Amino acid sequence: MDKHISFIQLAIRTAEKARGMCSPNPFVGAVIVKQDAVIATGYTQRYGSDHAEVQALSKAGEAARGADMYVTLEPCSHYGKTPPCASAIIKAGIRRVFIGITDPNPLVSGKGIKMLADAGIEVRSGFMEAEITRQLEYYLCYIQKNRPFVSLKTALSLDGKYAAEDGSSRWISNEASRLYTHRLRSEHDVILTGIKTITIDNPMLNVRLKGRHKQPLRVVLDPALQMPLESNFAASMSEYPSLLYCDSKLLSSSRAVKLLEMGASLHGLPIIKGHFDLLEVLHHLASLKLYSVLLETGSGIAESFLKAGLVDKCLFFYGAKIIGGSNSPLPNLGISNIASAIILRDIKIKRFNDNFMLSGYPGNTIST
Repeated sequence: MDKHISFIQLAIRTAEKARGMCSPNPFVGAVIVKQDAVIATGYTQRYGSDHAEVQALSKAGEAARGADMYVTLEPCSHYGKTPPCASAIIKAGIRRVFIGITDPNPLVSGKGIKMLADAGIEVRSGFMEAEITRQLEYYLCYIQKNRPFVSLKTALSLDGKYAAEDGSSRWISNEASRLYTHRLRSEHDVILTGIKTITIDNPMLNVRLKGRHKQPLRVVLDPALQMPLESNFAASMSEYPSLLYCDSKLLSSSRAVKLLEMGASLHGLPIIKGHFDLLEVLHHLASLKLYSVLLETGSGIAESFLKAGLVDKCLFFYGAKIIGGSNSPLPNLGISNIASAIILRDIKIKRFNDNFMLSGYPGNTIST
């Protein structure tokens, strides 16, 4: 294996230590190498703290002078919460920098590379671009589309049902699958659902993991402000960050005042033909510097996101059960024939004992 690829792979693995912990910064990995030996690694710290390059340089100390650096994303060249990483690299005396992908952020976008090159540092880029692009898919979607990356998660029986005829769905998935769901929640900035899911399933929608993890923003689409005050969600709004989207006309209602007193944040949007403009919802979340959304919702909202072309990734958990009945997870998607079906690309399967999760990326739009 080419040694440059090997060191970039190490940087990719190192970056994973920051997954879900440093948003809105992208999680990046850096490796410092001297005489073909790794002398330091670093990954992005919490927002406002050291970036990967600076952490690695701090560990390496004076040994960084004359060494090579491998980094998954182009070093920043601007002042934000921290000084430019490119300046730190130059000051440390790094000889060569190998970059996985360039940063499309207009604040960077080649400026970091130019800054390094102007200082006499040899710069090469374009290593394992496909892998790093997937790793940074949340950040890249936000930068390139001005909206969060949206993952649709659902649990299904082997025959594709999300509930039994009586509406019960606990538990289609096993404990290992549910534990992984909490890990998914912890790496996303937002968990989004609809008011129907709140009233039927009474979920908490928080992260219940041991050790260090973040609690994402819990978001409910609740046009008529029907949030049950006795629900698990409402009862925990003072403990976990919670945002309700409602009809703008209801923001001054007594119900809104009560929900605010209980700890919720409210954002009003116009209702168009009985629904929110989902892209407007996503743009508002983007304005809050929220880069990723995990949909844990019923069929109606899931269908709406899919029809609007706003689902970037599908995560289907299958339990080893056959249920039967009419509860297809997407009963009104409007697909009339197989040729019009939504096709998933880049399929991956992850096993959890007798459960498995299928993930993939929608590769076409609906045509009926």
